Amino acid sequence: MKTNLLRIFQYQNSRIARYMMRNVSVLFFAMIFIIGLVVFGNQFVLVVKESVRQGVLIQELMPLIGFNMIRDVPLIFSLSLFLAIILAVSQLYKNSEAIVLNSLGLGDKHFIVFIQPVVVLATLFILLLTISAVPWAKEQKNLLVEETKKDYEYSFIKEGEFQEFKDGEIVFYASETSTPDDVQEQNMEEIFIYASAKGRPLIVLASEATKYTDPDTHSVYLRLKDGIRYQGIPSNKNKSILKFDQYDLQIISGETQKTEIIYTKIEGRSTLDLLSQEGNIAAAELQWRLSQPLSVLILSALGVLLGKASPRGGKSVGLLIGVVIFMLYNNGLLMAKGALERGEIDAWIGLWWVHLLVVVLTIILYQYRHGKLSVYLDKIVRFYTKEKSNA
Repeated sequence: MKTNLLRIFQYQNSRIARYMMRNVSVLFFAMIFIIGLVVFGNQFVLVVKESVRQGVLIQELMPLIGFNMIRDVPLIFSLSLFLAIILAVSQLYKNSEAIVLNSLGLGDKHFIVFIQPVVVLATLFILLLTISAVPWAKEQKNLLVEETKKDYEYSFIKEGEFQEFKDGEIVFYASETSTPDDVQEQNMEEIFIYASAKGRPLIVLASEATKYTDPDTHSVYLRLKDGIRYQGIPSNKNKSILKFDQYDLQIISGETQKTEIIYTKIEGRSTLDLLSQEGNIAAAELQWRLSQPLSVLILSALGVLLGKASPRGGKSVGLLIGVVIFMLYNNGLLMAKGALERGEIDAWIGLWWVHLLVVVLTIILYQYRHGKLSVYLDKIVRFYTKEKSNA
């Protein structure tokens, strides 16, 4: 008799598990579609803006959308699964199904176990993406950006238009431009330049100029010829006027470009290369790749607890809290990654402390949901009260 009851209970658990996995899976794919559509639209708008800003044909930048989508898939999957679990569990409580399951002795721990097949598959898929597909997409994106930059780097000064450089610190105008066969240079005529040098306005007029890149520093300069430079306010006695035959003016610093190249190379490297490489930047990138699938496992347990609600309650509260926690979790990982890259924290601490905080939050929420937190707090208060009285 007991054996039959045990078999029935196991079969019941199996059907409940399949029911929960089916609900989570349906909601999971629905959330992927919605969030993916939003992210795709955002990527398309950004690419169009970049195309207009650089004067590059949008067809040449369209592959960037695909590479960016591959890069964002782990984040989309993590958020989608987290929200799907919250919605699926809250639906159980909304329909009073969870109350029946609770009466059979099935609680949060059982729900967490029931959905693990879906969670584990998603985790393995995200792990595969973060250690192989995402680095490849970042590398291909960097190659495409560098190729596009190389094609248009020496033709971005437009004829007859005022243009800004260094965040508006330099305003440049050329009436005529021409690019010779050697695209390492660009020639211009009738030049007007306004710049702000240490709070003093600077105006430069030149008959011709040549734009070139320093091979050592990678900085972009304008070599002005046969011109005059006015510095200071015209009514000020400290104003200065200088005529020159040749004058070099830096318009783009090579330091920023050098830093970007270092980081893009790290992001595009294979995981095996990162394992054999020392340094905080490599450690930060490696821990970031492992953190994304790890966060899925942690958030799956937290999602079950956030989905727990009364039949009269709504789903929106748990869903809203889940979105806030996910944003804080992800931003915390990014901040820890940046701190590790800058050497502000040790590699053994790295990004792991952020995961530990979320695990502690999950444990506290579990204890609170089951009324054990007040018991623990009461014991702590009694212990300190007793120690104080003994002292």
